Amino acid sequence: MQEFQHLTYHKFQSAQLFTGTEMLGPDAVLITDEQGNIADIIEVPNAGDDIQVFNGILSPGFINCHCHLELSHMKGLIPEQTGLVDFVCKVVNERHWGEEAILDAIRQAEDEMLANGIVAVGDICNNLLTLQQKKLQRLRYYNFIEISGWLPSVARSRFEKSLEIYEALGGSQKSSVKSKKRNISLSPHAPYSVSDDLWQLMGPYFENNTVTIHNQETDFEDALFQKGTGDFTRMYGMLNMDTSFFNPTGKSSLQSYFHQLERARKVLLVHNTFTKEEDLNFVSEELKVRSQELFFCVCINANQYIEKAIPPIDLFRKNNGKLVVGTDSLASNWHLSVLDELKTINQYFPAIPLNELLQWATINGAKALQMDDQLGSFDIGKKPGVLIINQLENTQLTKKSTITRLL
Repeated sequence: MQEFQHLTYHKFQSAQLFTGTEMLGPDAVLITDEQGNIADIIEVPNAGDDIQVFNGILSPGFINCHCHLELSHMKGLIPEQTGLVDFVCKVVNERHWGEEAILDAIRQAEDEMLANGIVAVGDICNNLLTLQQKKLQRLRYYNFIEISGWLPSVARSRFEKSLEIYEALGGSQKSSVKSKKRNISLSPHAPYSVSDDLWQLMGPYFENNTVTIHNQETDFEDALFQKGTGDFTRMYGMLNMDTSFFNPTGKSSLQSYFHQLERARKVLLVHNTFTKEEDLNFVSEELKVRSQELFFCVCINANQYIEKAIPPIDLFRKNNGKLVVGTDSLASNWHLSVLDELKTINQYFPAIPLNELLQWATINGAKALQMDDQLGSFDIGKKPGVLIINQLENTQLTKKSTITRLL
């Protein structure tokens, strides 16, 4: 048993300690060095003096698996409950501001995430406006370079533009190299905004990466692929797009495009607000022949903001889906807080144990973003950040629960 008497070590004790995978009781003491690297978890009698004692729950830092940091300047600009089509159109038409205002909003948004105990972010990038802030390395980022282009005629130009952003943020055109893990990937925006031609261009860049996509965020996404109907046809009209090239597949959205992601090492499906059991059965069968991990990211407050919808979380749990948590953007959310997302999930699904919710927000998120070698759990040698969650009631979150960042 190691002795930790030296002043350069921090010793944390609380009513409960969540390791990233399990909940320990008050006899557990977390030991870190001054830089926050995990040295051990030991029992109180072996921990010596200078233990810092807290109420609440000690937890690794939170992972925000889905964010649009570059849209932070749009906070409060789009009314609540517009529905997805009108929301998307407003983002397209109203996102263009002066660069100074956008950069200031990005800085403030990152400050908010830091204060809310977030240590890593899966960030959607359509430009390089977040690069300056990310160079400060206050948070770890997995940069998803988002590609969209529903018309086949724009596939090549959209792909080349995204490739420029990809390379500027540290990506490499040597997409077949598997030895080096990079926290960046090309990723499709959504099934209704990516043509087959564009899928084919970006596919080779999925190799060895986590790839994300907005999936089944609205109930008429499936209608588009099954019958060529639904509110997306109105959106294409508003954007003056000729969609005569499109042939419905007769299948759900997810079942129509999932094969396009087979090269990815990990797949992160975001929102999944209207995913059905037959979709989960389908992807489960597909994964039996793939060496690939699939994660479902829920952004429940954004779903509430845009169209007052609730993702079928119990359905994912019933089917052993791996869940993670995202905040989406300040254009579609009131705050960038993983804790607030967990509170809302707890409000609608109170039977879910807190240790399970925390696992979604820590180790699951770290695995999805391929950062679990350093983040997500209190394993020796990692530097995951240390949080204390306060104001619980019967070991459950309440509306008053807060986060304090210790390291």
